Amino acid sequence: MGERLTKHDVEKIEKEIEYRKLVVRKDAIEAVKEARAQGDLSENFEYYAAKKEKNQNESRIRYLERMLKTAVVISEESKEDEVGLNNTVTLYMEDDDEEEIYRLVTSIRGNSLSGLISTESPIGKAILGHKVGDRVEIKVSDDFSYYVVIRKIDKTESEEDDKIRSF
Repeated sequence: MGERLTKHDVEKIEKEIEYRKLVVRKDAIEAVKEARAQGDLSENFEYYAAKKEKNQNESRIRYLERMLKTAVVISEESKEDEVGLNNTVTLYMEDDDEEEIYRLVTSIRGNSLSGLISTESPIGKAILGHKVGDRVEIKVSDDFSYYVVIRKIDKTESEEDDKIRSF
């Protein structure tokens, strides 16, 4: 089974593939041509750097296309009062006596440093489908768990969702 992606994730990947094929590929081929024209290829660093960049782009295109072929498209829909995909959730961390804000996303978009928590992560799995006021156990391992309380669920779309970014 492949990556679990939303329709929105699939659209973003398709846009990145198109951008890489139409813009990045063209620039990379041109850079290789220019570097090759400089003469002796045995000591031409620019040529090897341009070839490497071109090959990395082609590799990224193949990776994304393979991901789309094997992807399982999942729904972003959730009940109005429940935590679902692409919802921003305010959690009260009982042990730390602090609130933290996370956005629940698919595993491919997860980036905990940016507050994007995957539905495959311990926090994501635990809070998915819960409601405001629920006290939820986050099981990190067999020996360790902690509790959070869901304080707020925001279902509005983020501006970041509309930007094209590499996965």
